[in-house]
Amino acid sequence: MKRILTWTFAIGVLGILSSCSRVPITGRSQLHLVPESQLDQMALTEYHSFLSQNKVVPSTSSQSQMVERVGQRLAQAITQYLNQHGYGDRVANYHWEFHLVESKEANAWCMPGGKVVVYTGILPYTRDEAGLAVVMGHEIAHAIAQHGAERMSEQLLQQAGGEALAIFMNEKPQATRDAFLQAYDIGSTVGVMLPHSRKQESEADHLGLIFMALAGYDPHAALDFWQRMAQASTGQIPAFLSDHPSDAQRIADIRKWIPEAMKYYHPQ
Repeated sequence: MKRILTWTFAIGVLGILSSCSRVPITGRSQLHLVPESQLDQMALTEYHSFLSQNKVVPSTSSQSQMVERVGQRLAQAITQYLNQHGYGDRVANYHWEFHLVESKEANAWCMPGGKVVVYTGILPYTRDEAGLAVVMGHEIAHAIAQHGAERMSEQLLQQAGGEALAIFMNEKPQATRDAFLQAYDIGSTVGVMLPHSRKQESEADHLGLIFMALAGYDPHAALDFWQRMAQASTGQIPAFLSDHPSDAQRIADIRKWIPEAMKYYHPQ
């Protein structure tokens, strides 16, 4: 019996190790236990559900067109970079979409498959295309780095305990769906969201700077944007900032990363 348990544990460890991958650019190792195909399917379902339950700004709106324009520039630049550097698998199944929704909440998110939603409440802070590129680059970075999948894997592993993860996900679909919604910060989970770790937030800041630079947006715009957000956070903290690093630390890190990001910057 002891030998069986030992082999079971060893197989489990090997399975976990085989599910590790590395984040583009930063090279950080991360855990992935949820099949990508299942994540993509869940993402598409929840994405369409969200759009059906919220007011989408018409594509003829100038603000909506700006979101589309910035999004397409980012998507093209990021896809090209990842394909050229051996990470094309991260966007192989992406079908990019960009939507602006009516909401007073200062927020935005990107789901697996390149489904990006920006809330109108963030626009007073972004002000222009470069500011919007900061936000969208940051949220796309979360998706490219597969932070949601990483968080979902950790949460499901904790919930499943000694139970095989595949069995847990099949037998407890609601728990799996809840974990997905919390991992990607969407829908009705506002207020009970599983926060990104500070490490993931900093990583998204870092990658986001490089992504916006690749798309032809000056990374220095990130300093202006985050300083505006820092001023806003002296009152009620926007949801977009609720689980992010401190203002001073974030701005200091961005200053540190700008020289690196500028190497990727070519004005358009």
